[in-house]
Amino acid sequence: MIRVLLADDEAMIRAGVRAILGAGEDIEVVAEAGDGRAAVALAQAHRPDVALLDIRMPGLDGLAAGEEIVRTVPGTAVAMLTTFSEDAYVARALSGGATGFLLKSGDPHELIAGVRAVAGGAAFLSPKVARHVIDGYGAQRTVRGADARARTAVLTPREREVLGLVGEGLSNPEIAARLHLVEGTVKAYVSAVLDRLGVKNRVQAAIVAYEAGLVRL
Repeated sequence: MIRVLLADDEAMIRAGVRAILGAGEDIEVVAEAGDGRAAVALAQAHRPDVALLDIRMPGLDGLAAGEEIVRTVPGTAVAMLTTFSEDAYVARALSGGATGFLLKSGDPHELIAGVRAVAGGAAFLSPKVARHVIDGYGAQRTVRGADARARTAVLTPREREVLGLVGEGLSNPEIAARLHLVEGTVKAYVSAVLDRLGVKNRVQAAIVAYEAGLVRL
């Protein structure tokens, strides 16, 4: 079972997300919090596989709570619940170690898929969130796209293929199955891609893949 901590200051949102996750037979919500401080304490107590955090919460917001959970409960993957109005926070969440960005109003199947992905060590960026964030760069979009294409140009064809699958949110075992490789080889490819792109984690790599046009939104 994938054990999930759910944190949102709105009880109705928590109830809705809990119901959606309950449709996944392999997912169990083991704790709920209405603010960031409670989320950190519950993460430390329950050590869930995934902490699913609303960005805006009283006291300690989801960004700060996520950073603290990453620091003190390294076995817990952090995914942020976002809205279209909160894309400005993505950069901070990335630097804080979050590996998932899920849209509150998105497809329920996408929410389940995202939780499964981050629990398995993969990155998951909701395609709608990714599109909105990238579009939000405005005049910088062309420059960022050109920069991403230049950065990915140094990768081998296989590394570019792996990067595209990382951008789609696939885990190492899923990439291995897709490309008919052993998991250890995929892990080596992913490490090499992160190093050559100069990014810290799979979500940052996924954004480069989106900007370079390796993933269709």
